[in-house]
Amino acid sequence: MAEDNTYESMLCVKPEVHVYRIPPRASNRGYRAADWKLDEPAWSGRMKITAKGKMAFIKLEDKNTGELFAQAPVEQYPGCVVEAVTDSSRYFVIRIEDGNGRHAFIGLGFADRGDSFDFNVALQDHFKWVKQEGELAKLEASQSAAPKLDLSFKEGQTIKISIGNIKKKDAGGAKPRPMGGGLLPPPPGAKAGGVMPPPGGQQTVAAVQSNTAALLDFGSPVPAAQPSSDVWGDFTSAGSNSSKDAVKSGWVQFS
Repeated sequence: MAEDNTYESMLCVKPEVHVYRIPPRASNRGYRAADWKLDEPAWSGRMKITAKGKMAFIKLEDKNTGELFAQAPVEQYPGCVVEAVTDSSRYFVIRIEDGNGRHAFIGLGFADRGDSFDFNVALQDHFKWVKQEGELAKLEASQSAAPKLDLSFKEGQTIKISIGNIKKKDAGGAKPRPMGGGLLPPPPGAKAGGVMPPPGGQQTVAAVQSNTAALLDFGSPVPAAQPSSDVWGDFTSAGSNSSKDAVKSGWVQFS
């Protein structure tokens, strides 16, 4: 009942074929088309191959009215329903049924070799598809019967992923960036301005400041010289006394 509701598809149509009466097979070698009366076909008309579910049907119809002449249900191919002759590729022996349980074998011939090739390929492709569908159904049945593998995480379950070739950052933070502009750092001892002071510059400034103070400070008393352990102490003392006399007289003595 399930197959009666299945959509019927068209596999192959040939506008002209010939039907022959065949003699009983004399041996197990197979049928030979040369034993038939090929110049006197018993019937000529149109052939259709249809598929309904897993079954294929070879239908012989009148080319003008479409009236069904004979039909051969095919359950498998190659099989006993369709058999090629041993001496030609254009002729086959098919088993037809009338629907009441009666069957007969007739010869089927094609005028063109290409038509017989299409007839053969149409049946092969259909039953190749039937075989694949059966294997797929078995696979699905075995998978449904097998226990399913549970790969989900359980409650509280964790995973640890280790990724290599990643360098750890320093704990002290980022490194100081180099000075911009592409300039080299200043040499040791240079000031921020970039110009080094001339040698002896500080001594010159100090000498000028001391001479200027001596010229401007006329009335201030000059402190007495401290005793020194230097071997030149006598000369320093003499210089100090002469400076005192010059200050008292109001004149400035330049040395």
